[in-house]
Amino acid sequence: MLSHIALGIGLVLAIEGLVLALAPSRLDEMLKALSEIPPETRRLMGLATLATGVVLVWISKTL
Repeated sequence: MLSHIALGIGLVLAIEGLVLALAPSRLDEMLKALSEIPPETRRLMGLATLATGVVLVWISKTL
């Protein structure tokens, strides 16, 4: 189980690193756009993303 957690964290860090390395100015634009979205909407977006991630992990474990 610990290896799966390390794998997941490693994949997230790799993807985040790619964004920072390949498009740092685009990241600034995205952060500015996110700051203009109301906090409740951002919270709902986060919860939807979390739920999607949990469902994808659950599906991958059952296959």
